[in-house]
Amino acid sequence: MNVQVVKTLLLATSVTVVALAVILFPEHTLEASNSGLSMWWTIVFPSLLPFFIISELLISIGVVRFIGILLEPLMRPLFRVPGAGAFVLAMGIASGFPAGAKYTAHLRLNKDITAIEGERLVSFTNCSNPLFIFAAVAVGFFHNPALGVILAAAHYTGNILVGLVMRFHHPEVKEYKEIRRSNQSRVTQAFVALHETRISDNRPFGKMMGDAVYSSIKTLLMVGGFIILFSVLNELIGVIGVAAFLAGILRTALLLLQLPPELDIPLLSGLFEITLGSRLSSESTAPLLAQAMITSFILAFNGFSVQAQVASILADTDIRFKPFFFARLLHGGFAAVLTLILWKPIYINLLSSGAVTLPVFNRNDPLTMIETLYFLLQQTGAWITCFFLVIFILLTVTRNRTSSS
Repeated sequence: MNVQVVKTLLLATSVTVVALAVILFPEHTLEASNSGLSMWWTIVFPSLLPFFIISELLISIGVVRFIGILLEPLMRPLFRVPGAGAFVLAMGIASGFPAGAKYTAHLRLNKDITAIEGERLVSFTNCSNPLFIFAAVAVGFFHNPALGVILAAAHYTGNILVGLVMRFHHPEVKEYKEIRRSNQSRVTQAFVALHETRISDNRPFGKMMGDAVYSSIKTLLMVGGFIILFSVLNELIGVIGVAAFLAGILRTALLLLQLPPELDIPLLSGLFEITLGSRLSSESTAPLLAQAMITSFILAFNGFSVQAQVASILADTDIRFKPFFFARLLHGGFAAVLTLILWKPIYINLLSSGAVTLPVFNRNDPLTMIETLYFLLQQTGAWITCFFLVIFILLTVTRNRTSSS
C-alpha cells in the first residue's frame, strides 16, 4: 500500500478517535481545557509578549543585522550559522519556546540564512526560559530553589552541545558568503548595515510598533491553541486507556536505564506537555536525583505541544522539522546525563552542604526577583492578557477597514 495512503488513514483514524473521545468525555475535556487555558492566560502570554514585541522591533530597526556582523566570527566557526544566530539564541533563552523557531523562521523569510543553516539554528535555540525553570519547576513544583541551578545548568549546557553536534548537519552544503568591505572595520560595517536596514524599512515607528504587537499576539494565540489542544489530548489518552499501554513501554525503558519505574506516567505526560510532566515528576515517590533527570529530559524534549508549535511556525519556510525533532531527542539525552554528572559536585557538595551561600538557596530569605515575577504574573497576568487581546481586536478592525477602503 502507498505510504501516503497509510498516512492519510492513520491521520483520519486518529482525529476521529479524538473527536469521539471529546464527545464521550466532555467533563474531562472541559477540565483539561481550563487547565491549559489558565496556564496560557496567566503565565505564557504576559511573560512572552514583551520579548516578542521588542524582538520584532529590533529586527525591523536593524539591530539584529548589527549583532550578526559583529558576532559572525564567533557563531560561524562554532555552530556554522550566521552571526545573527547569536540574537536568536539569546532571545530563545530569555523568552523560551517557541521564540527560537519564530526568529529563525524570520531570518529565513528575509533570506538572511539558508534552509540548512535554519535547521542547525532552530535545533539549539528553542529552549525553556529561566523564569519557568527556576520559578515554576524548582520553586513551584519541587519547592527546592537549589534544584533550579542543576536543571538550568544541564538544560543550557546540553543546548550548546546540541548546537555543536548539529554543526555537522549537512557539512557538504555551502553557506552564504559573508559580505565584507575591505576598507571598513567590522564595527563600521555593523553600523552601516544597521542604518541601511532602518532606511530600507520606510514604515513610521508607530506603524512598526503596531505591526510588532499584531504579529506577536497572533503568534501567541497560536501557542495558546496548541497548549489547550495538547492538554486535552494528554487527558484523553489516560481516560480511554491508551496511557496505560504507553506507560508500560516507558516503564520497560526506565528499568533498562536503571531508573525508578514509577516515573513512567510523569515521563509519558511530559512527552506531551512539559508543565504537567514536570509537576507529576515532582509528586512521584522516586529519589530526587531520578526526578531531576526525568524533569531535565522533559524540559529538553519540549513536549509534543511545543514541537507542534515549532512545526507550525516552520511550515511557512523550507526549514524541515525532522532535524529539530532529532535535536530534541539529543538534547533530552544530554540534559539527563548532565544532571547525573553535576548532581554530586554541585548539588550535593556545594548547594546542599551550604558551601555556597546565595539568597536563592536559603528558603528563609525573601523571594528572588524571578520568583517574585512569577507570582506577580499569576496575580496580574490575566489582566495583561485581556488588555492586549483588546488591542489586538482594535488593530484587526483597523486593518480590515483600511484594506476594504
